[in-house]
Amino acid sequence: MPINDNTPRPQEFAAVDLGSNSFHMVIARVVDGAMQIIGRLKQRVHLADGLDENSVLSEEAMTRGLNCLSLFAERLQGFSPSSVCIVGTHTLRQATNAAEFLKRAEKVIPTRSRSSPVMKKRA
Repeated sequence: MPINDNTPRPQEFAAVDLGSNSFHMVIARVVDGAMQIIGRLKQRVHLADGLDENSVLSEEAMTRGLNCLSLFAERLQGFSPSSVCIVGTHTLRQATNAAEFLKRAEKVIPTRSRSSPVMKKRA
């Protein structure tokens, strides 16, 4: 008997939190209209430790963050960019070179979705 290939696959989503100390990723799928968490990843990157007195994020801190995102990207293979949301917290709002980090991050994990606090600086 043939397998029915027309069965819809559950839609999966990922949320990535670029925190000051750790990066977190939660992966969930929609099952019968409800979100079901199917995976969590966390890695300490100590991004805030790389922020100097001029609010410039060091190359070393960026590399730690990008290496972590590379690990996350392995798990996200096959995800649509519109199903991945990346948000940044305090360190990326403060860093004067956050746009450089985000541009490099976009090459590691392509996504069309960004949190506005990441992109805007406080006056």
